[in-house]
Amino acid sequence: QVQLVESGGGLVQAGGSLRLSCAASGRTFSTYAMGWFRQAPGKEREFVAAIRWSDGRLYYAESVKGRFTISKDNAKNTVYLQMNSLKPEETAVYYCAADVSWGYVAKEPHEYDYWGQGTQVTVSS
Repeated sequence: QVQLVESGGGLVQAGGSLRLSCAASGRTFSTYAMGWFRQAPGKEREFVAAIRWSDGRLYYAESVKGRFTISKDNAKNTVYLQMNSLKPEETAVYYCAADVSWGYVAKEPHEYDYWGQGTQVTVSS
């Protein structure tokens, strides 16, 4: 089991920044990749970014490239998502997730095994 706890969400104006954190505990050594997803009301959960735990290789959705940065702190078992130049349409609940299936970094929600409770990000216009 891997437990995930997100923090850092909130209300920000368009163009502003937020940094989300995801603290992992439990059998974290089994983690292959950590991902960030988001889900807006009435929409499906979508991939935002991921990081491969072993070597730190990064993956981003096209819509956030150049504005969002995913990173990790191995000592703290924590993954971060720095979000800059936020847009109102990026208002959503943001979730972190852990994938313990080794082989490739997944971008579909159903391929992730553990999820945090989510943190609300609201971007006002």
